[in-house]
Amino acid sequence: ASTMGKSTSHTAYIINSFTIPQLPSRDALKSIRPRATKNSPFAARATAASPPVQPSRAASRSLDTILVQPFSDRVLESSGAPLARVARPSTLQINIGLTCNMACRHCHVESSPARVETMPRFVAERLVELVEEDLKSSEPTIKTVDITGGAPEMHEQFRFLVSKFKALGLDVIDRCNLTVLSLPGQEDLAEFLAENNVHVVASMPCYSPENVKKQRGDGVFDASILALQTLNKLGYGPREDGSTSGKKLDLVYNPVGSSLPPAQEKLERDYKTAMLDSFGISFDRLFCITNMPIKRFADDLVLQGKMQEYMDTLAGSFNPTTLQGVMCRDMVHVAFDGSIYDCDFNYALEMSLSKKDGSRGNLSVFDIDTLAEMGSKKIRTGAHCYGCTAGSGSSCGGALE
Repeated sequence: ASTMGKSTSHTAYIINSFTIPQLPSRDALKSIRPRATKNSPFAARATAASPPVQPSRAASRSLDTILVQPFSDRVLESSGAPLARVARPSTLQINIGLTCNMACRHCHVESSPARVETMPRFVAERLVELVEEDLKSSEPTIKTVDITGGAPEMHEQFRFLVSKFKALGLDVIDRCNLTVLSLPGQEDLAEFLAENNVHVVASMPCYSPENVKKQRGDGVFDASILALQTLNKLGYGPREDGSTSGKKLDLVYNPVGSSLPPAQEKLERDYKTAMLDSFGISFDRLFCITNMPIKRFADDLVLQGKMQEYMDTLAGSFNPTTLQGVMCRDMVHVAFDGSIYDCDFNYALEMSLSKKDGSRGNLSVFDIDTLAEMGSKKIRTGAHCYGCTAGSGSSCGGALE
């Protein structure tokens, strides 16, 4: 059972044996309605979303007033052409919903236990239909399905989507916060992931308990270590002799604070040594991901008076060689309500894509006939894109060089 109390760090909410701050009531949440098809049994359903951000807070976290060169201009100067998507994107990324058992201070979609937005079945079924049609084509495009959130595993459609896409022979990634494996009702989650050979990409911002606590809250480190040990026992990660069962386990590092990630290759070696020597844990790769100046992390920067300084760091570290590998070029991102974006960051900033006929509203999975159509869509960029091109670059798969 959860315990309720006052948080001392205000960095994370944890459900299970941890203490969480008082959450707003659902009566305070506004309603939104996912797009429904005419014959959908879900047509009359609504999900709930967090209250709208107050105008003063939205203005303080906005990047519109930041004094940096427009990202699109920087791209044109360095490459002579706008950022463009590949003709046939290979990754379908799905933000299945924003409910999470945590509320990390760097989270760019502001997930928490208070968020109740989740993907309805009719949207999940539409995604399966689109992928099935894609696989029937003479030139299939989608090879990987990347499921994120929130905590994806807490959402009703997670296991449905995993089972369907694995049956179609696709690689499926679960972006896991690790602590979810210890929640009541998730006792069989690790076995489910292993049985379906799901590629687990797990948040582990440091091998130091103190740094993890700063970013993700009390109790997170111990729960994460236990989860990783459980996954190792189920065949995830390399064995002692270097062989592998084929079950991939990668970790994700985010800096604690307003600095760029260190060199990924060296940090991976340090992680592997520390995790193996201290906890007997093995994993495949470490992904270093830059903190994006969006939502909670933006609020943190504003509070410290470091927003302009951080943006100067990102823009000043612009690396044109990373442009070919930025994730938006080879990805279709679908939000829980079926709307389509270039990436999870654009989704967080509500930078939607326009419909084919120019009508108002977000482009949706119900507006397209094939996922291959997305290859012709123009990529929307903004100042936050410097976060993906600074230093060694940053993507859902870590550094770009």
